[in-house]
Amino acid sequence: MSMHILLQIIVSGILLGGIYALISIGLNLIFGVIKIVNLAHGDFLMLGMYGTFFLFTLYKVNPYLSTLIIFPLFLVLGIVIFQLMIKPLLGKRETEVNTILASAGLGYVLQNLALMMWKSDFRAIETALTGKSIKIAGLMLSSTRLWAFVICVIVALLLYYILMKTKLGANIRAVSQDTDAATLMGINVNMIYTLTFAAGIGLVGIAGCIIMPIFNVYPTVGTYFNTLAFVIVVLGGLGSFTGALVGGLIIGLVETFAGVMASAELAQVFSLLLFLIILFVKPEGILGKAARV
Repeated sequence: MSMHILLQIIVSGILLGGIYALISIGLNLIFGVIKIVNLAHGDFLMLGMYGTFFLFTLYKVNPYLSTLIIFPLFLVLGIVIFQLMIKPLLGKRETEVNTILASAGLGYVLQNLALMMWKSDFRAIETALTGKSIKIAGLMLSSTRLWAFVICVIVALLLYYILMKTKLGANIRAVSQDTDAATLMGINVNMIYTLTFAAGIGLVGIAGCIIMPIFNVYPTVGTYFNTLAFVIVVLGGLGSFTGALVGGLIIGLVETFAGVMASAELAQVFSLLLFLIILFVKPEGILGKAARV
């Protein structure tokens, strides 16, 4: 394998990994702060993809600009779901099990609603960037993946700034580390939980927008991305913001290399094998608990 081909594979893997990381960040944020597992994560991604599809086909809204519409809508959706479904389950016996079952049930409801409303057809969109590439330093980069990666980087930097440089971020980190101590310090834990859950849903809504020009959407597409997101967050370290980024990049590189060296059908198999190996060697994930937000 020539150096040029190797660099092409690495860059393509990084672009794909950045997209995967954004899909996973919301899931990891919710777990890191509220300590619940949202099994409907992939199905919210599916809703974001459908929303982007219809905004584009009906109103000609560019998929990347549709983030300005989808994100606030998903924030409101996240607040409503947290208040009606998640909040009543917190602080009670078997909270973890109950929230897992509730979110899994919500995921099935969203899938079946999508199936009833939009059937099982695969839907895709074609924009001015579809099928085009950009040549940089002799490397051919997919235009849709490059733009998606740029948005991922912008979102990740903004989230990092909020978490690390603002009072709200300090409160979120305090709640994630010790809820009781945060309460004694006057932090409104319920508000932080609500905002965190809403932000997690909002982030996956953005992810749905930017991947719509790349992937097809259908009612059960969330199942695939759900598995992928959980592999990434566990691989990087549950509750770790940085871990989600690292995990996404690793899976993107592994899938790209596997797709070239073996076949696209086996790419996910290699990712799962790496996932199992990492868990065997380091069960807490690559970055572990010490790297939590």
